[in-house]
Amino acid sequence: MTAAFVAAGLGIIPGIAQAADPVPVAAGVAEAIAAASTSEGFHSPADRTIRTTLPTATDGRATANTQSAAPQKAQTAPTAQAAEAAATEQAALDAGANPALAVDVSGTSYTAHGIELTALITSADFALDIVVDWGDGKTDAFTARGNYELHASHIYDKSGQYQVQVKVTDTANAVQATNGGAFLTPGADFTPHTPTRLLDTRNGTGAAVGKVPGQGSARVKVAGNASVPAGVTAVALNVTVTETIDSGHVTVWPGAGYDRPNTSNLNYTAGRSVPNMVIVPVGEDGYVELFNGGWQPVDLIADVTGYFTRASASGYTSMTPARFVDTREGVGTARGKLAARSAFTTRIGGLQGVPQNITAVALNVTVTEPEGPGHMTAFSGTGPVPTASNLNFVPGQTVANAVIVPVAADGSIKIFNGAWSPTHVVVDVVGYYSPDSKAAFLPFTPFRTLDTREEAYGWPGGRFRAREFITKGFTPEAATGVEAYVLNATVTETRGTGFLSVAPSPDALPAEGEPAGPRPISSTLNWTTGDTVPNLVQASDGDHGVITFWNQGHEDADLVLDVFGVYQTK
Repeated sequence: MTAAFVAAGLGIIPGIAQAADPVPVAAGVAEAIAAASTSEGFHSPADRTIRTTLPTATDGRATANTQSAAPQKAQTAPTAQAAEAAATEQAALDAGANPALAVDVSGTSYTAHGIELTALITSADFALDIVVDWGDGKTDAFTARGNYELHASHIYDKSGQYQVQVKVTDTANAVQATNGGAFLTPGADFTPHTPTRLLDTRNGTGAAVGKVPGQGSARVKVAGNASVPAGVTAVALNVTVTETIDSGHVTVWPGAGYDRPNTSNLNYTAGRSVPNMVIVPVGEDGYVELFNGGWQPVDLIADVTGYFTRASASGYTSMTPARFVDTREGVGTARGKLAARSAFTTRIGGLQGVPQNITAVALNVTVTEPEGPGHMTAFSGTGPVPTASNLNFVPGQTVANAVIVPVAADGSIKIFNGAWSPTHVVVDVVGYYSPDSKAAFLPFTPFRTLDTREEAYGWPGGRFRAREFITKGFTPEAATGVEAYVLNATVTETRGTGFLSVAPSPDALPAEGEPAGPRPISSTLNWTTGDTVPNLVQASDGDHGVITFWNQGHEDADLVLDVFGVYQTK
């Protein structure tokens, strides 16, 4: 592929919609969000209620029930029902405190940060004041009378564990009932990690020395390893397959306690080293598992670049992909190829709408026109070059890979060319992590939403046509607050060179033949004839819940899309 082909995006002529989405993926997303977010909650039964006697006036009645000494306006005569209720309340007051007062409290999750609370209140026929303390400094107040079923909901700003308390006050009887429990948000925040190797079957890092056999797997310890905490829920890994002698695929999943999904994270062919960024839940035993879906043995490498925990850290904010570096044009760094065994520094924080206080950045890094084989490493703008790599290449290859990289305090990152020959580098920013970003990660059991090789998934059939695009409707009405989707895009059965662009649609789902706005210039993955190329995509679906996938090549190809999770603000 030529440099111009990657950079220019072949103009800004609108493409043609190959097919509107007759069966949007939204239904699958809604089910996945519901399944992923309803596993957490608490229940504290009524017998755990703590009853408290409130201070009373000197005549034995509740202080709050005493009459004010201030003059009162004339009142109309009470109705018979009101008089009867007052008499009942006074009789119970004279008899003593409300003996049945208790509250049963349940909290269940329904989104990354959302709680649905149910409080079943048992009480004699008295007026009640109810206060729900959500544990984050916010409260809601309600009034009721007698037995009552309260339903309330709340959205937390950040991930974490919160002590929820329901307090029911019977002022007339000077008694209070309190109950509650600890609620842990399903959504998790991100903490960047200096790129560190957790697995390398070539030298015995993290596993025994030796290739992973065909249809075999390697287990990787994550929790409690390399300063990753024990409470980790998901991990960002750069997975590389190398020393391949046949074609195949690799699937990464939580391992123990989970069934291996039918999706893949990366595909490989004989003689190629192929990397791909993976965001995967961590198993109950603290491990993840890498499955070699080929029939011949391969070596596997896994480098951690960050992890997710259900504690307040960095949330995610998505962006329409923006080009920050292009060494061919002198964008973001000096013009000209990056020299062998050297690095450049470029600033991300504070530019092109990215704020200053980011902790990590989500990139798509592309190497093009390399003069020799090698690898590329992205890392924080401070500190030494890590031993981990983000992508591998051979002479003349154009290859892209998703990267999540920590950012230095000044907002900078470094790109290191690990080859012994120069190469051009292109960097597109697709999102960032910061303490002020609210979107938390909610992983799914992966599911496939498109495969143009099959007449399924709402696809009418036929290949991904050259110079055209496919639109997919993602966000259902029930899935509010989705900031971005974590996808794996794979292009296969290629007949020429090209690249894939992924961007939110500026409009709702267009009908077939309608344009979808200007053609993007950013690339998500690149391919040559006969390639099968995967890449992680963290994509916003914009204001209309629609993502557009552009075939930027001049030959048809096939496209496969798998959904792995969402970032959600609510």
